[in-house]
Amino acid sequence: MSSSPAVVVVCGPASWNHLILLDHLPQPVPHMQFARDTWETVGGTSAGKALHLADLGIGVQLCSPIGADDDGARVRRALTTSGVAVVAIASERTERHVNLMTDDGSRVSLYVSVPSTPAENELEAAGALVASADLAVIDLSELGALLLEREEVRQTPLWVDLHDYDGSSAFHEPFLDAAHAVFMNDDQADDPWELMRSCLERGPRLAVCTRGAEGAMALERGGTRYEIAAVPADVVDTNGAGDAFMAGFLAAALHGASVGDALKAAAAQARIAIETKHLHPGLGNPLFSQAPRA
Repeated sequence: MSSSPAVVVVCGPASWNHLILLDHLPQPVPHMQFARDTWETVGGTSAGKALHLADLGIGVQLCSPIGADDDGARVRRALTTSGVAVVAIASERTERHVNLMTDDGSRVSLYVSVPSTPAENELEAAGALVASADLAVIDLSELGALLLEREEVRQTPLWVDLHDYDGSSAFHEPFLDAAHAVFMNDDQADDPWELMRSCLERGPRLAVCTRGAEGAMALERGGTRYEIAAVPADVVDTNGAGDAFMAGFLAAALHGASVGDALKAAAAQARIAIETKHLHPGLGNPLFSQAPRA
């Protein structure tokens, strides 16, 4: 890495979300429930990573499909006000979710709208952006999968968030094959160490697994293991904790931290996300929910 500030490109989803807090998730029968709380905010795994990287002083560009609609205007305004340079991929619509949530972290995500498939000229521009970066995060998405098919993209060190990878999902395979470092959670893992080991056999140099309240662990290709405890937090909402964790680790690594120290920085950054209703507390400003006036 050069001595000049690193440029990181994050490619993948950004959305406008309506979050609804319930006492319990709905049963599959006709009935009525009362919401305990409800709010709208920016969502999307790539948006979360970009927000936390910007908070940590990393020069970050978010490449994401965003429509020329009211939701897209809200997403752009919130992200740019938070210091994220948004490179929008033209889409017929902006991604939107309705998330039903409970205090214990359970969630049902309803996809109200999804982006259209990127055009070839948009992919070419996004590929050039990734190729010019010092490092890129390619998130699970149609955009990410299409970018990985481009030779110029694979010339840049790629970090990938596999989320709840089970070790065999076909959709995840191209992302795993291209990655220099992979992150995941242990939701689908009986043995996280074995899951990470199997990932490293495919080419990545580093695998990191988050375990919620149990902390996190990492495994280097040479076999060195690391473990840390979770940072105590006043849990408000677990949405985006994994994205904040990865951003914290990445920022620390770019500044030369060891794997062990990067894990500690990651856990501290995850706490910031856990203790707010939003992907990042800066989004709590009500100004961000207003679409810019023409």
